[in-house]
Amino acid sequence: MLVGLSGGVDSSVAAALAIEAGHEVVGATLKLWGGSSDSGCCSVGDVEDARRVAHRLGIDHHVFNFTEEFDRHVVGPYVAACGAGSTPNPCIECNRHLKFDSFLQRAVRLGFDLVATGHHARLVRDKGRLSLRRGADRRKDQSYVLSCLTGAQLARVYLPVGELTKEEVRERATRLGLPTAAKPDSQEVCFIAGGSGPAARRAFLSPRLDLHPATVVDSASGAAVGEVEAVELVTVGQRRGLGVALGERRYVVSVDVAGRRVVVGGEEELAQQEVALGQLSWTGEPLGPGRRVKVQASAHGLLTEAELTRAGVRLLAPRRRIAPGQTVALYDPNEGEEVFGSGIALAGERVA
Repeated sequence: MLVGLSGGVDSSVAAALAIEAGHEVVGATLKLWGGSSDSGCCSVGDVEDARRVAHRLGIDHHVFNFTEEFDRHVVGPYVAACGAGSTPNPCIECNRHLKFDSFLQRAVRLGFDLVATGHHARLVRDKGRLSLRRGADRRKDQSYVLSCLTGAQLARVYLPVGELTKEEVRERATRLGLPTAAKPDSQEVCFIAGGSGPAARRAFLSPRLDLHPATVVDSASGAAVGEVEAVELVTVGQRRGLGVALGERRYVVSVDVAGRRVVVGGEEELAQQEVALGQLSWTGEPLGPGRRVKVQASAHGLLTEAELTRAGVRLLAPRRRIAPGQTVALYDPNEGEEVFGSGIALAGERVA
């Protein structure tokens, strides 16, 4: 079994659990980002942390260089999406193209039957059917970022920490003397140094993308009420950082990069019931129109009841607009535990 050692505590314990389960384990760390980084799984110290964990566990450790693939499938599309006024999710694209595609293919070529990661999610096999479920620790559940995976990919995946809480993971790491036992969790986009705020995003995007000022327009009056310095940094649903003072809260309801125009309105104008989806993928058999599901549009977002349509999903009750570019994960309509698949929200007209 090839274990992806990111340099964090979860993947460290995943490797230890795989060994305890009787697997012959080799560790591998992915070198993904060639630029500067101070957080996430791309920071300079993570490879060394992974190497120390492998040494402690007595397993071989390798480093795979996937920087070209990462730039092509994650960084480039992230920049392009921002330039088009979308709100991308690079962590999901990294899982889709790197951790469970390029890495998995490399593992198969090297003769490994499974790859393991430290994601907090569960794989359940019942009567021959494999399903992706939420992790036991709902606060750390990462099923959302795995919702893009296919059944063929999941069949070669092992997720041992999905049955544990984060506290239990750290306890095991401490008992085993793993050097990552107290290492903080990564929270930011790994290739953007300094966090994920506007200043950090501007610093990252400005050498790679022309940034343009845009007029802020009030939806009710049609009047110009301000200006933003970079329309490419604005996202649907945003409230702060718009430089607009109208006496009541205003939210971004649409972003027109080409027209250099940002429309703001009241919170009620963000109401949405129809969500068009592209790039649909399924963890098992594809589901057809009319099938009830629950949708989740961020890593720890609320579940919303919906039904599938030919174009995407229809929410059973209005909810705040999902920004174009965001991943919409599809869960079972009952407890919302099983992941059916996901799609990418497309730009479209608001339906109140």
